[in-house]
Amino acid sequence: MPRFLRIVIPAVVIVAWLVIASIGGPFFGKISEVSTNDQTSFLPASADATKVQERSAAFRDDTGAPAVIVLERSGGFAASDTAAARALVERLGDRSDVDSVSPAIPSEDGDAVEIVATLTSAADTGDAVAAIRADVDDALTSGMRGYVTGPAGFTADLTEAFAGIDGILLGVALAAVLVILVIVYRSPLLPFLVLGTATFALTASILVVWALAKAGIVTVNGQVQGILSILVIGAATDYALLYVSRYREALRDHRTGWDATKAALRGSLEPILASGGTVIVGVLCLLLSDLNSNKALGPVAAIGIAFSLLAALTLLPALLLVFRRAAFWPLRPLHGSAHPVVTGPDARGLWARVGRLVSRRSRVVWIVCTVGLLAMGTGLIGLKADGVPQSDLVIGQSQARDGQDVLADHFPAGSGSPAQVIGDADRIDDLASAITGVDGVDGVVAVSKDAPAGTVPVSGSGGASGSGGAGPTVVDGQVLLQATLSSAADSDAAETTVRALRTAVERVDPGAIVGGVTATAIDTNDTGIRDRSLIIPVVLVVILLILMLLLRSIVAPLVLISSVIVSFAAALGVGALVFDHVFHFPGADPSVPLYSFVFLVALGVDYNIFLMTRVREEALRHGPREGVLRGLGVTGGVITSAGVVLAATFAALGVIPILFLVQIAFVVAFGVLLDTIVVRSLLVPALAYDLGARAWWPSRLSRRSADM
Repeated sequence: MPRFLRIVIPAVVIVAWLVIASIGGPFFGKISEVSTNDQTSFLPASADATKVQERSAAFRDDTGAPAVIVLERSGGFAASDTAAARALVERLGDRSDVDSVSPAIPSEDGDAVEIVATLTSAADTGDAVAAIRADVDDALTSGMRGYVTGPAGFTADLTEAFAGIDGILLGVALAAVLVILVIVYRSPLLPFLVLGTATFALTASILVVWALAKAGIVTVNGQVQGILSILVIGAATDYALLYVSRYREALRDHRTGWDATKAALRGSLEPILASGGTVIVGVLCLLLSDLNSNKALGPVAAIGIAFSLLAALTLLPALLLVFRRAAFWPLRPLHGSAHPVVTGPDARGLWARVGRLVSRRSRVVWIVCTVGLLAMGTGLIGLKADGVPQSDLVIGQSQARDGQDVLADHFPAGSGSPAQVIGDADRIDDLASAITGVDGVDGVVAVSKDAPAGTVPVSGSGGASGSGGAGPTVVDGQVLLQATLSSAADSDAAETTVRALRTAVERVDPGAIVGGVTATAIDTNDTGIRDRSLIIPVVLVVILLILMLLLRSIVAPLVLISSVIVSFAAALGVGALVFDHVFHFPGADPSVPLYSFVFLVALGVDYNIFLMTRVREEALRHGPREGVLRGLGVTGGVITSAGVVLAATFAALGVIPILFLVQIAFVVAFGVLLDTIVVRSLLVPALAYDLGARAWWPSRLSRRSADM
């Protein structure tokens, strides 16, 4: 190739990525603008809670979420406290982001007052609640306590918890990766080239995801946003580590950087593409989900992995071609220098010792590893992954959670978050009777656009009427009823009540549907459990087929998939024990096992692909068993480094005080380390060595002597 092209090609690649980064950089802080944390928006259209959410707008003026203000004083309200509560009602009523405000409703014990402020549809929930909380603080008299809770309060707390996802999360992840890379490479320049490659991949990913979310093609929430950043940084760094390892080998064999680049690309292209392709296919299986939040993560994560691959195979080679051996200073690989000895009596170092252990005690090694992993997996017996209350989503201080507890002490705990029932207007009395007959329902009203309060009472035996003769709003022959629950809307007791409510109203009106906060949680958890049962087997089958095509074998892929399943069970089992007995978490979302499985299986297979493609390459030259030892020795350092990097990036998710992300952070980080240190370093090599040529059946390699 002409010399000028050797200069132009890398220059064009680097400039193209710089252009992408300059365009996409400003969108780092903008992706939050197109994300939503409204739980209903993630439900499938077929869910009853979704149908109620869509239809309920026709029964009332377009409004936002209700913020429930509860004021409390032990020993009873004084006249000055009551006056302060009334003044607060007037002050809230004057706010432009508040649509309506209820009167101050005193509790029966006289120790608290409840006010419901419904936000406007255009209000930013986080900003509006922050302003309302400031108004509440200003209105408090000495000794009075005030809280803003309800749907708007919980949404605001969740939004605040996600506030650090653009800056803090990325900063922690990048800092952790930088420290690890400096330790691995002992070079001042190379870590920044690798980290720059990962950052450029993330910039491009965010730009594309922002555009798709803006166009309404994908739905993004805080969870998806955080996982995208972590996944891209971790995956891009992993692929970069593999390429750098091959490039360093090539620099010993080739005089020019161009020849070394070609050799490195030839050696790393197949495993990197296979690994990235496996992850992409794995996460795209999430498209089978009925939950839009799960479904959204599939293409978003696939976009991130695709740009990680592209950056690792274009930008990083171009950068290393520019810097050549200087990138590795002060430990520059010299042309003609000897490669490290990885097998035989002259081999030194950790991986040589691991190889000798595997060759001498292969069967003992894989049996001990398997038994140990299965023992860890027994923790799955205590796993509670059927959903958690909304009040427990935020770890640490939450005013909405504290306010919910205070509200439950003085009022029906479901105040401000009623169950909503849409049914036949001609059967309103029967519906009301059925609703009030359910244990856990404190009262029922009908929504009315004509009533000053927005609702009218339902007698259950004579229709509904309000002041001025206002009646319930009827739309297409249906009415909207609101049932106040005795228990907090996100409690197990409330879920039991709503499930019974659905059964009760269906008996009198088969077309009646039940929605609201509690129903949304029920439908979300039920759908999540269904998704988990469907997607996990599909991911296993798809990845198994990919491995069979890649390794031209049936036995080796079965070994790899089995090892990853056992590793996943061990990671989730240990996670369940830690969640229950160390952190005392209330449970887990159904998506925690699903996301953990998708990432651990896809990424765990990643490392096995890195290992086994090199083992196959060496086995073709040196025989199956010698190929295992050589592949292990050559890839040991780079794969371990990659595993530590990926574990560190996922662990960074723990800085965001959201229960779901903290649990994902622990399970995936621990699982990746388990895959890297135990499965890929000991279990798989020992099994492959014990099987010898049989591991490659039915390919031609399986017919070669295991000892040649």
